[in-house]
Amino acid sequence: MNNATARVRWPGKRLDRAFFARPAPEVAPDLLHKVLASRDGRSGRIVEVEAYVGAVDPAAHTYRGKTARNATMFGPAGHMYVYFTYGMHWCCNCVCEGEGQGSGVLIRALEPLHGIELMRAARRGLKADRDLCRGPARLTQAMSITGAQDGIDLVRGTEGFAVLDDGAPLPAAIVAGPRIGIRVGLDFPWRFHVAGSRYVSGPAR
Repeated sequence: MNNATARVRWPGKRLDRAFFARPAPEVAPDLLHKVLASRDGRSGRIVEVEAYVGAVDPAAHTYRGKTARNATMFGPAGHMYVYFTYGMHWCCNCVCEGEGQGSGVLIRALEPLHGIELMRAARRGLKADRDLCRGPARLTQAMSITGAQDGIDLVRGTEGFAVLDDGAPLPAAIVAGPRIGIRVGLDFPWRFHVAGSRYVSGPAR
């Protein structure tokens, strides 16, 4: 373990393994208003998520079983699953339930909190800070998350990233509905976002 990494002073308390070791549709709304943070000082409040549930969910990467690409999703809860999409974008997820389940929560949008200058530098040419992390591909770019982070442990926080509770209460109102950007599994109301947030990536209603 790198001592410098071990001494990171996170802006909140790291979520424990038990938080993630639950069904993804339960974890997803509870992640709203938690904080995704990097050891270099970048952080954002989670305002939009989507749950994906293994073998029962045709929209999940794990629906047809374990592959080299999705292996992290079949591992322990509380790890980060990162995948490449459309040949150009990275997206990050929190693995849920337990080993062999293939379930997780996609983090779709953040409200930037700290390290905003670093986020701007990572997203050169962006005109509005509102758009720094407003979407799953934008937030990974702003936070410098790539395939190198696939499989890191968000609970221990020793590999550069953690999900934190900084004391903020759950949102006063949470909107649930169909996930976006998919063609199957539309019957599951597993997209959750903070009502009224200007940082939400998809339709506000």
